[in-house]
Amino acid sequence: MPDVKDLYDLGETPPMGHVPARMHASVIRQSRFGEPAQAFQSEVVDTPSIGPKQVLVWVMAAGVNYNNVWAALGKPVDVIATRNRAGETEDFHIGGSDASGIVWAIGDEVTNVKVGDEVVLGFGMWDEDAPDIQAGADPTTSVTNKIWGYETNYGSFAQFTRVNYTQCYPKPKQLTWEAAGAYMLVGTTAYRMLMGWAPHTVRENDAVLIWGGSGGVGSMAIQLTKAFGGVPIAVVSEESKYEFCYQMGAKGVINRKDPAFTHWGRLPDLDDQAAFGEWMKGARAFGAKFWEVLGERRAPRIVFEHPGEATIPTSTFLVDNGGMVVICAGTSGYNADVDLRYLWMRQKRLQGSHCANVEQSAALNDMVAAGQIDPALSRTFPFDGIGEAHQLMHENRHPAGNMAILVNAKREGMTTLE
Repeated sequence: MPDVKDLYDLGETPPMGHVPARMHASVIRQSRFGEPAQAFQSEVVDTPSIGPKQVLVWVMAAGVNYNNVWAALGKPVDVIATRNRAGETEDFHIGGSDASGIVWAIGDEVTNVKVGDEVVLGFGMWDEDAPDIQAGADPTTSVTNKIWGYETNYGSFAQFTRVNYTQCYPKPKQLTWEAAGAYMLVGTTAYRMLMGWAPHTVRENDAVLIWGGSGGVGSMAIQLTKAFGGVPIAVVSEESKYEFCYQMGAKGVINRKDPAFTHWGRLPDLDDQAAFGEWMKGARAFGAKFWEVLGERRAPRIVFEHPGEATIPTSTFLVDNGGMVVICAGTSGYNADVDLRYLWMRQKRLQGSHCANVEQSAALNDMVAAGQIDPALSRTFPFDGIGEAHQLMHENRHPAGNMAILVNAKREGMTTLE
């Protein structure tokens, strides 16, 4: 074996299989909680060890997601304090819940990958021996399920990351490292939302309303809806984002800032006829716009939600009788109102969705490998740009689609280890 070292520079590759004692990482500490641009700082830390069912991955590129904006801010959850209360001792957080890289070491019980394999990583991390999973629960609903790189430490913003073997999937050969590192979290989230809640899965000609169509999850939802034969209608915040949504495959696009829509936010008191009438006027205007861009007068069978507080009242009003509103977040707030009359009298469904299981993650990755889904990579940052990328996301100034970080990849456009 060539001479080995305890620490390698970013982009400097150790001999295959040699695990150095230390690594470069972008680290959040409690003393730096606040604006992401300052919260993320490069440090040298110990390389994590792995257990019998775990894999150590040499990270080539990482994706950027909103969960580590929250980690940087220290709210709504202090992820470091949460782990410390659970018995973990590290006083820092290494974020990152998306990655592409190379398998560098495997635990004794790992058989699905070997050292040298090129992989992309799923973001759900659970204990497959947990009683609820052994009893038949979907792993994403297990009390042990955590989001790697947010609820766990040693995410992808470091030279090495530690994952469970169930998180490893083959890297699509045609993709660059940065494109491969940017789609799994948003893609698998969207896949589960649209294909995981039978009988409300996307069917041929189903109209699907997609909030945040120009974002990471939205860009995946548009493509998946179209791939499964549905008709995607995207909602965005400005006309400059229309073209991106059309490129992703949207049939039509709605600007939520249209002056006719005056009803965003929580419902007024239903007994206040004047206020409720004004709310209904805005909601009906939005529904009319949906018909206009769809090209016919029918309601969406599925509404793809994540804003939450600002939009749930409109989504539950607009979705078709017997249809489903499926939600994965609450980016505008968590305290959302629902007029229950629409749920029981028109038999609508409000469904929460979180993460994705192994089968759903593999299915999404297969679609990317087959060229059916594009990672929608819009911008790539160097390793020291992690704070900047999250700051842009925090301020809603990030580009449409997905962002990536070069970690050990020496330059943009690399497809294999050189």
